[in-house]
Amino acid sequence: MLNKELISSSLPVLSVTDTVFHAQQLMSDYHLMHLPVVKEDKYVGLITEEELLNATNDTATIEQFEAHLSKVTAKAASHFLEAVQICNEYGLSLVPVVDKENEWIGAISVQDLLKYLGYMNGADEPGAIIVLEMPRTNFSFSEISKLVETNDAHITQLNTHYNNTEQVMHVTLKINKFEISDIVATFQRYEYNVKYYFGEELYENELRSNYDHLMNYLNM
Repeated sequence: MLNKELISSSLPVLSVTDTVFHAQQLMSDYHLMHLPVVKEDKYVGLITEEELLNATNDTATIEQFEAHLSKVTAKAASHFLEAVQICNEYGLSLVPVVDKENEWIGAISVQDLLKYLGYMNGADEPGAIIVLEMPRTNFSFSEISKLVETNDAHITQLNTHYNNTEQVMHVTLKINKFEISDIVATFQRYEYNVKYYFGEELYENELRSNYDHLMNYLNM
């Protein structure tokens, strides 16, 4: 999915001739903390709620801020993960999108970014989740996939994240079934560190049942 394919037609845009009061009203109506400013179809910059609140005259135009506006943008033909990275880095409530000539294309809402990020991560697909923790040098997709498949299951999504502080890699697996006690046991048998797992664990239920039976027996 490219940035230009996620443009929202409902997001407001400011002109340099708009007033501070009008910009504040738009931010309030659309629940935004940033608004793009456009001049003759060219992107001028991004104005923040804080800048508007600090203005001393509500009837002044946005043009007075032009020299100080943030120039952050995402390119129209880039993958939407670029917009996600920009959104996270700058804490934006929307991401301005331009072409190579800085021509205004539109903006992407944070809600749409989250939605498509969820699609890409398989968040809407049924199944269980397993998170493995390991040194980066130990990561092998082929081995991890093989261990899952030996339990009659498949990986529908795999994501990795390297924690620089702890110097470990977190590997998040989405599995195409909910009962994963056998898969967890396999990973542990092969000395993988299973940090978290989420699913319908019959194995855990059996342990709890056996424990309850034992306690009932001892209390007789």
